[in-house]
Amino acid sequence: MSNREDGDLRILGRGRPRPQGIRLHPPFQPGPAQLAELRVDFGKLREYLDGVELPPAAAGRLTELTEVLTALLDPGWVAEILAQDPEGVHALSRAVRQDVPEAVDTFVRTRWWTRLAPGTEPPERHLERQLTVLQEESDRLAAALRETEARRQESHTRYLEDRGRSQ
Repeated sequence: MSNREDGDLRILGRGRPRPQGIRLHPPFQPGPAQLAELRVDFGKLREYLDGVELPPAAAGRLTELTEVLTALLDPGWVAEILAQDPEGVHALSRAVRQDVPEAVDTFVRTRWWTRLAPGTEPPERHLERQLTVLQEESDRLAAALRETEARRQESHTRYLEDRGRSQ
């Protein structure tokens, strides 16, 4: 029996059947509302971070990271470019909503336990390593957005030059 005769199945892409009635959704496209929600969550995260005592090296790394995150989340043209990059929004959301809070919270909890069991690896080392990785990730996102704008500028330059030659 073919899929056409079977009424319950349809063929989509690469010949794989899917049950009738299951809808395919377009890829997630973030918009201003999602970035606004992320800004609110980032504000809450910053309030939480302000109340946490960190060692100087980790505090410095966290400051650098939050500066990049702040710049990426600032309303305006950067947010407009970011909103066109679903993977970038996802990475930023994951950093704000999961990775940074988890890194700091586990540091605080592990530090407490380390006081009870001295001689173990200092939790500061892990926190610094985690914040370094997150900083590198956010720097890569900023670099990708910068590259997008550089390509846009180069494209416009070529357009203007080509237009000038054709006149």
